[in-house]
Amino acid sequence: MPELDENLATLSRALGHPARIRIVRLLLATPGCIGGDIVGAVGLAQSTVSEHLRILKAAGIISGEIDGPRVCYALTSDGLEPLAEFISSLAPPLGDACCVPAQKETT
Repeated sequence: MPELDENLATLSRALGHPARIRIVRLLLATPGCIGGDIVGAVGLAQSTVSEHLRILKAAGIISGEIDGPRVCYALTSDGLEPLAEFISSLAPPLGDACCVPAQKETT
C-alpha cells in the first residue's frame, strides 16, 4: 500500500494547480492537442506551460509525442485511474448512513 499511497500523492500534487487542471480539461476535450495550442488556451508563458506539462507527464497523467517540430500531448489511458478509484472509494454506497453525526438537543 505505501507505493499506491505515494502514487496517489503524486497524482494529487500534479493536479494541485489550476493551470494543470485547465490543461487536463483541454486535453480531455481535444485529444492530441499541440503544445502551442495549449499555451494559447491556458494563457500563460511558454516556459510556465512547459513546466506544468512536465509535471503532468512525470506523474503519468499525460504523454507527449514528438511530431516533427511540434509535440502532441494527450491524456494517458489509465493515468488517473488510481486516483479515480480512490476517490470513488471514499463515498459510502447510497443509503449507507454509517457516519451520520448525532443530533444535539436544543433547550
